[in-house]
Amino acid sequence: MKGALFSLLGGLCITMQGIFNAKMSDAIGGWHTTSMVHLVAFIISLTIYLKVRDGKGKSFKKVPFLYLTGGTFGVIVVFSELTAIHQIGPAKAIAVLLVAQIGTAFIIESKGWFDEKKIPITLRQGIGLAMMLIGVVIFQL
Repeated sequence: MKGALFSLLGGLCITMQGIFNAKMSDAIGGWHTTSMVHLVAFIISLTIYLKVRDGKGKSFKKVPFLYLTGGTFGVIVVFSELTAIHQIGPAKAIAVLLVAQIGTAFIIESKGWFDEKKIPITLRQGIGLAMMLIGVVIFQL
């Protein structure tokens, strides 16, 4: 249940972030917005970390380099989402984004990539993903 609530919160925040970032980029530009978003996020996360102190700093040595580059995706997400919102609007942009997220997660789990537990593809999942894709296409019309 806790995981579902965090997923709900994340989805709400992704949508709000995209809209806010698109509005900010109207005033200062896309890459300036992307930089500011990540600077503010870094300051907030560092402040929270310094108060909470979870995890172990020395454990960075155990993390494969590939996983340390995960923040790079955030840069691509912010810039791509604010650009998409400008081009096609918030609802359409988020609809495509969600299908891309689910499709990517589906492939990663089905292949067992990145140390995820390999989950076999079922017909029901394939039909569900196809229905979502069809829904996004219809939504775009």
